[in-house]
Amino acid sequence: MRIYLLIAAIAGGVTWLVTPLIRHVAIEIGAVGEVRARDVHTIPTPRMGGLGMLIGFTVATIIASRLPFLAGLFEDNYQMWVILAGGIMISLLGMADDLWDLDWMLKLAGQLLISVFVAWGGLQIISLPLGDSLVTASPSLSMAITAFLIVASINAVNFVDGLDGLASGIVAIGGIAFAAYSYMIARSSPSYASLATMIDVMMVGVCVGFILHNWHPAKLFMGDSGSMLLGYLITCASIVMTGRLDPASIHTSIYLPVFMPILLPILVLFLPVLDMCLAIVRRLAKGQSPMHPDRMHLHHRMLRIGHSVRGAVLILWGWAALIAFGSLTILFFRARYVALGMLIAVVLLTAATMYPYLRHRIPEIRAENLISEAARQQAKHVSGEALEAAMGEDARETPKQSAEKTQEEFSDEKHQTQVS
Repeated sequence: MRIYLLIAAIAGGVTWLVTPLIRHVAIEIGAVGEVRARDVHTIPTPRMGGLGMLIGFTVATIIASRLPFLAGLFEDNYQMWVILAGGIMISLLGMADDLWDLDWMLKLAGQLLISVFVAWGGLQIISLPLGDSLVTASPSLSMAITAFLIVASINAVNFVDGLDGLASGIVAIGGIAFAAYSYMIARSSPSYASLATMIDVMMVGVCVGFILHNWHPAKLFMGDSGSMLLGYLITCASIVMTGRLDPASIHTSIYLPVFMPILLPILVLFLPVLDMCLAIVRRLAKGQSPMHPDRMHLHHRMLRIGHSVRGAVLILWGWAALIAFGSLTILFFRARYVALGMLIAVVLLTAATMYPYLRHRIPEIRAENLISEAARQQAKHVSGEALEAAMGEDARETPKQSAEKTQEEFSDEKHQTQVS
């Protein structure tokens, strides 16, 4: 565990140190995003912070390859070097988008090519759940599933990157959950060294190092070079764990551990994946491109109901932690205890999520009710005055007018009698 903490500290420290330099480079080369209609920030801010993350991850990888405890992970195969090469390529693609705003189809094609390259290099979903067992998939099917998962995760993190510290915090939370899970699995092996755990802790380190510069108000955005890198790394870490699951060592039904290698990216990245799916459906329903920008993402909705930027980020972190850790703790604890804990957490997070809306909406509802009641009282008062005016029309005659009217009536009766 101490080795992993050391690697995480190295990745975070290097990222924290080089990020200010990357900021100056981004300003010099013009990688400064203009304020768009969908943006939350109000002043132009440099992008390309993902380059600092890539440097931190690369340095930590090189140092890890020299440590005796982790050296075997690099000697047995070249999988980690393939992952690093893919990370460099995906970051370069993101940097190109940060500089020149690439067309979404071109960017998607680049993501797909890089994902296929990484799958061809050996990072694949080699087993698929079928019934109560794992079935080895064909090489072509394994490459296709792996590429799809990587591209989906890359874009999910990219979609959720809309507030300062949001994407890096969610990925860090997912990385911690992944690291804990993969470390527990690795403890049943002869060597505690785990490639998945190493990738996770380095990813968490670069996220924490970057958040120190990206917390609201952010000095630098990660840009696509960062969001795409994080989505890529968290999926690579989950795919590496495929084939290392031992259902007999986990206190639950066999079905959940069997599906876990494929479910992990979705469970840990539930909020980004949900946001991405909602955005795609929403845009297609309007006849727009799936990549058409708008202000209807989850973080935009949080701001609309009254949350501050920091408050929205912290609450979304809380939801991400609930889903990530809740989905993993069920593998190690009794389901009823996990369900009870998650229910309590859901109630608390729901209250925190809706509090600004209710705080402003309840007084508004009371004011609307008072206005409606006053309008009803006024209408009732006006109707009463009109009725009184109609009924009291004769009562407003003077005594003289009444006497004259009586005399006229008496004269008419006398005249009719004489005629008779």
